[in-house]
This record gives sequence, C-alpha cells and structure tokens, in this order.
Amino acid sequence: MATWPNPAVPLLLVAALLAFEDWLSMPSCSGGLPAAHGSGDLRAMMVADLMLLGPDASFADRHFRDHVMSKFFANSFQRLKPNMIVVLGDISARGSESTEAKWISVIQQFEGILGPYSTLPLHIVLGDKDVGTCANLEGKFVRRRAKHLPGLDSSGCGSFDISNVSFVSLNAVALLCSDNALRFSIEKVMERENHHIQRERVYEAECNPLRCERSENFADISWRLNNMESGSGPVVLLHFPLHKFDGEVTGVPTFSETVVSDHSLADSSSKLSGANSRILYNHLHTLPANSTQYILQALKPRIIFNAHSGSFSVFVHADGTREVTVPAMTWKTRGIPGFVIATFDTKGSVTLRSILMTSTFGFSTIGTTHDENYSLALRTKCILMVADTCNSTKRSGFLLHLDAKDEALLLGQRLQL
Repeated sequence: MATWPNPAVPLLLVAALLAFEDWLSMPSCSGGLPAAHGSGDLRAMMVADLMLLGPDASFADRHFRDHVMSKFFANSFQRLKPNMIVVLGDISARGSESTEAKWISVIQQFEGILGPYSTLPLHIVLGDKDVGTCANLEGKFVRRRAKHLPGLDSSGCGSFDISNVSFVSLNAVALLCSDNALRFSIEKVMERENHHIQRERVYEAECNPLRCERSENFADISWRLNNMESGSGPVVLLHFPLHKFDGEVTGVPTFSETVVSDHSLADSSSKLSGANSRILYNHLHTLPANSTQYILQALKPRIIFNAHSGSFSVFVHADGTREVTVPAMTWKTRGIPGFVIATFDTKGSVTLRSILMTSTFGFSTIGTTHDENYSLALRTKCILMVADTCNSTKRSGFLLHLDAKDEALLLGQRLQL
C-alpha cells in the first residue's frame, strides 16, 4: 500500500494550493490603489463577458472557477470599494439557448459569486450570448430575458441616475441587426433620451436663473437644434463597440484574434486570415456606422463603455467622445480575466483603472476630463496615461490596446482638446 514519504507533504500541498488560490484571486494593483472617494464621487465596477453556465456548469466551474472569481471580487471590493456594479453583456455563455429557468439560475449564480456585495446597485446589459444573434433575435425572447434584469425595459434598454451621474444602456445586439424590428424600438429609446436631455437643458438654462417652478410643458423644444456639446450627455453602456470611421484611427483598429473563433457571429471569418479576417471581424462585431453616428449625435455621451472584444482598450472619436472596451471576466476567451473601475467625480472628470486577476500582469490608470491633454508613457507591463492642460482645439484619435498576452500597443498621437 502506497504511503506518503512524509506526513507533512499533504499539509504542504494543501497550504500551497490555498496560497496559489489567494495569489490568483488578488487584483493586480501595481500602480497604487485608487485614491479615496471624494464627496459625491461615484465609483463603478465595469465587468463583462462572464459567460456563466448556471446549472450546466461543470464540476471545475462550480468548485474552482466560481470560488476563485468570488474571492477575486471580494478582494477587489475590499480594496477598491465601488458603489455599483455594471455587467456589459454576456453574463451567460448559453443564454440564447437556455430556458427561462436556466436564465434565472445564471443570475442567481452571479449573485452567489458576488456574495454579500450583491446588495450593491447592479445593472446588467444584454449581450449576443444572452439573447442570440441577428439570425434568431426575437422581441418576445428579449422581453423574457430583460424582465429578470433590474432597470431594463421590454426592448432590453434602460436609463437611470445614481449620485448625479446619468446612465443609458442600449440593446446593442438589436442595433447590430439592420432589418430586425427590435432595432426600431432601440432607436425610439435614443430619441426619447435625446428629448429628455434637451428638456433638462431648457429647464436648467431658462428656469434656474429665474427661480421658476419646473414645468413639464416643453412642447416648444421639439424644433430646437441639438446644440449639446460633445461629452455633455449620459454615460452610455453597450455590449458591442462602435464603428470606427475612416480617418479616426491612426494605425489599425482594436482587434483580438483570441476571440474570433469563439464567437458565433464569426463563423464565416474563422476560415480567413490576416487583414481580411480583421476587416470581416470588425464588420461583424461593431455597430453599423449609422447607429454609431446616431448614438454620438443624439446622446452626446459623456463616455461610452462596451465589451465583447475580450481585451481592454480606449478609443477617442473625432468629436472627443471616449470609448472604453472592458476586458472579459473569464478565461474562456483565452485572455486574463479583469474589469475596469470608473470613478466619476463631481467636477465632470472620469478616472479609469483596468484591473487584471493576477499580480504578474499590468495595471493601467487613465485620467480623463473635458479640458485636458494626454501624454502617454509606456512601461513594461504597465501603461500610465498622464493628463496635462492644453488650450489647443485640434483633435486626433488614439487607440490603446492590451491584448491577451498583456502587451501594450499604442497607436496614434497625443490627444489635444
């Protein structure tokens, strides 16, 4: 009968396993922890692409992945102290194929992973793995999924305010499908939000100086031109990235080869390679140009958060709107799980921190405001974007991308506002 050569060996193995688990679940903060909350600041944890399986989860998922992820969230909450959680789609790996009972089970699985922090304000955006692709997207199915998610209407959209920060989440899957009836419902949501923003601007500009009472009769603003400044609208939450227009990007667009074959929309692109594959990938995995223009012009987003690509990136559109892609919170995309912490302060600035699961990978801090200029310094396994002031009116786009190997690639020029 085989015996251990030393009785202490099993204990050492268990201790090593526990130590490895603690190390793996520790958020990477090798740039220093975020500063303490200012009075009125809102700190949001942006996560995406968890791809949970609910009752279909394997033994390894239930007893290792979920446990490690739960400890990772707990450590992150204790250190970073977010006020709310936003999931930018694909909370489920097979939601579009699951029954309603399994869908509810996935949500409960996520709440179990969050543990005591599930009481924080939570908003979940729908992704293509949650509701399906253009070939099988149906309004009734979306409605059955959305009714179990806080703050979503029957079309899968939502809007809410927290700590004086306005958020609008859109069903980007429907916007991706040009001939789907649900898309028109999403466009109506954007029209309604634009009308609401214009109405609030009229009230603030005309009523406040006169100390008049708020009136709901704003019929006279329907003819007004949308003279909102870029960045003056709500925070927009999407699953798919926006279209990148010609001339906006210096270099190549954001692209992660590790997720192409993993996605159902990319079946036709999986046989291609090189530039053709990248072009087709971006065509299938970004919103159409007209939807992108409508979002930018109608909502004038303060900042945009999206997901789906699996890796962290920041892009600045020609009008100065910043678009942040959140990394996937799963190993299934063959990347390093992570999330983004966004801090909205009372002065209108947004500070972004990309956090990865293990301490061997980098940490990035990005400070953004409406009147600042950015210089970028590259370091090994770390990117730091430092702000300084600039009065120039010239704008130029840049793209910051961290791939699955956590290699930093900086494309473009310094942004001048």
